[in-house]
Amino acid sequence: MRVVETRIPAVKRVVPNRFGDDRGWFSETFRADVLAGAGIADAFVQDNQSFSAQSGTVRGLHFQLAPAGQAKLVRVLSGSILDVAVDLRRGSETYGQHVAVRLDAAEGEQLYVPVGFGHGFCTLEPDTMVAYKVSAYYSREHDRNLAWNDPDLAIDWPVGEDEAVLSDKDRVAPSFADLGAVF
Repeated sequence: MRVVETRIPAVKRVVPNRFGDDRGWFSETFRADVLAGAGIADAFVQDNQSFSAQSGTVRGLHFQLAPAGQAKLVRVLSGSILDVAVDLRRGSETYGQHVAVRLDAAEGEQLYVPVGFGHGFCTLEPDTMVAYKVSAYYSREHDRNLAWNDPDLAIDWPVGEDEAVLSDKDRVAPSFADLGAVF
């Protein structure tokens, strides 16, 4: 397993090794010791899984406030996504910037999103299943979101506003300018 920095060093790509033969392949998808050696020492406490029937489904941008802030380790079990992490850490050199990474089941790469980032994804094909570990339990009281299509964030989503399949919550999320200091 390799851990690779992205253009925002706190966000990392996790690239598991795959060992194949005529039966298929085997891969370790989580190794706490390898991640800790790369600076990812979060204790993950909950696994989440989502299924999206349609391509163009956008989930996010979501985050939880302290003391329930969540780091995430995201991977795709079937299909593919554009996975996005937005730096919401006021005072950070990369505040307001984002990382966008294509993740798919075929390659098996993962994305580590630390506390202090908004996270979301867009499905690139139908029947996409995403699994992710989080470092804090879900807390409705601390749960927040940010407009996925905010022009100030300049995220190049693979779907237009008219085509995106959204939850009611994500449809009315606040803009980055209206968010204020959250981290």
